[in-house]
Amino acid sequence: MTHLANKKNKEELKAEIMASTEKRLTISFYTYHPIEDPQQFRDDFYKLMDECGVLGRIYVAAEGINAQISVPYREFVHFEKTLESIPFLNGIRLNLAIEDDGKSFYVLKIKVRNKIVADGIEDPKFDPTDIGVHVDAEKFNELTSEEGTVLIDMRNHYESEVGHFEGAWCPDVDTFREQLPLVADELEDQKDRKIVMYCTGGIRCEKASAYMRYKGFENVYQLNGGIINYTRQVREKGLPNKFHGKNFVFDERLEERITDDVIAHCHQCGSPFDHHTNCSNKACNLLFIQCPECAEKYQGCCSDECKDIASLPEDEQKKIRKSKDSGIRIFSKGRFDKEDQSSNASK
Repeated sequence: MTHLANKKNKEELKAEIMASTEKRLTISFYTYHPIEDPQQFRDDFYKLMDECGVLGRIYVAAEGINAQISVPYREFVHFEKTLESIPFLNGIRLNLAIEDDGKSFYVLKIKVRNKIVADGIEDPKFDPTDIGVHVDAEKFNELTSEEGTVLIDMRNHYESEVGHFEGAWCPDVDTFREQLPLVADELEDQKDRKIVMYCTGGIRCEKASAYMRYKGFENVYQLNGGIINYTRQVREKGLPNKFHGKNFVFDERLEERITDDVIAHCHQCGSPFDHHTNCSNKACNLLFIQCPECAEKYQGCCSDECKDIASLPEDEQKKIRKSKDSGIRIFSKGRFDKEDQSSNASK
């Protein structure tokens, strides 16, 4: 009988994947579709994905499914046929990663959530299916070149910090749920303008465009397939690429390089750099941008305090971790603040 959870710990599973030479494809997909019994669907889907050798993170809710996974290359046809056997997943768009070493995930986790994207929307009148107009890369370039169009990055600040489209408004927010009302309120008196939205793979814009329509905006557009699909289209069709920098992804890779532009800065010294890392102090685990020089100076930590803690014996570090909730800080991202640059550099 197929198990419904991983029996090995994550360290063992990660070591196996890192040592493996098996070719894997990193894929994301989503759909908003009513699921009557999310828990039963989750259990059945876990068995199917496990049989295909799938690793990754999948969220299931009454409103649909959201998946970021990796699939063994040899099992890809089997995987596709498995999706086709589920009516509402038959023909679903699969976003293949731009840069892929096959080491994006090392464990399969399928979780039941209240929503596949936490949005903070409680009004039962909100219709998530009343979405904006999907546009491809060519139409996206055309719309965003028109005077008066508002282009909005519907990702969090730490994502847009390392890469975004030309002329995009990148709201300084930590979560999608705080971004939705902020964007709608900011544009309240500009409902006649064309609104174009984008995100990583399309799932957030799907809901964001519906939210904007719910708030009375009529000319709402969303980039179909997000940055991932846009990048593939401009490369295949030879279109002008209006995205600069890296595309942040939520797996072991952290980013995909789209262009050579480095638009971010080290959060400690301010030098141009755009690679995220987690603080080596596991009780902190802050995700931030750190250049090689600062990584050496701070031994991979975000501060002198964390550097001191990380140098302690492991048993003492464990005691500190027990008294702190490091999980929250995983997504309380560090920011580069120009006003703090001089003080950071002098430490």
